[in-house]
Amino acid sequence: MFSTASLNYYWFLYRRMVGMSMRGQMQYRASFLLLTAGNLGLTAIEFMGVWALFARFGNLRGWLITEVALFYGVISIAYALAEGFARGFDTFSVLIKAGDFDRLLLRPCSTAFQVACREVQVMRVGRLLQGAIVLAWAIPHLAIHWTLAKVLLVGYTILCGACLFTGLLVIQAVVAFWTVESLELLNIFTYGGVETGQYPLTIYRPWLKRMFTFLVPIACINYLPLGLVFEKHNLLQPQMWHYTAPTMGIVFLLATLQLWRLGERFYLSTGN
Repeated sequence: MFSTASLNYYWFLYRRMVGMSMRGQMQYRASFLLLTAGNLGLTAIEFMGVWALFARFGNLRGWLITEVALFYGVISIAYALAEGFARGFDTFSVLIKAGDFDRLLLRPCSTAFQVACREVQVMRVGRLLQGAIVLAWAIPHLAIHWTLAKVLLVGYTILCGACLFTGLLVIQAVVAFWTVESLELLNIFTYGGVETGQYPLTIYRPWLKRMFTFLVPIACINYLPLGLVFEKHNLLQPQMWHYTAPTMGIVFLLATLQLWRLGERFYLSTGN
């Protein structure tokens, strides 16, 4: 377990490293604003595609656009948080190829922590803002009796979703210990997981639902918690399963960090 002094030390380092990353990005304000606006615009166009789908067909296996918008907003915000604060794992192969990972090994600090802090992309606030707008639009239009428990469940789902997507980025980085380059094949689970999670898993074929339930637990930050919010679909018994399901996102992240430690043991450096 971490001591209070250790936690304070890591919190101090985190603020310093994230602060340096953010100041570096804010050096060119116009560029930052344009990239943020571009990120917002691209994701807005993405949701327009969802809108066009429902405008044409009305519903998707009984799901209305306002209901799907809740899924979309939760997943978009969760992924924006993961991509913004754990972008260093997505570009980790650059450290391996340049031999810069050796420097991280010499420091008295967790390498995973250093990689996570080295590149915080503030421009991802565009995706986060777009997801929040969709969520804010959907909530008043849903025929849901909101309670404090449901509000907290949605917030907890977003937090655990960010952990799950961070775990997927960690896996993508771990592979680079053996392959040097990150495998694009893994984007099936990262970006594919985002696209899949933006819709209720009940609309997909059984094999795809099993893959995103047992292999990558997207269902735990998608249908299982949000299905309880709607209260009109088949629910697990006891219903406490729906409240605890998002915790699998945290468990998934902790498991991937163990894989990271395994990958470190097989790291052979650049040889120069």
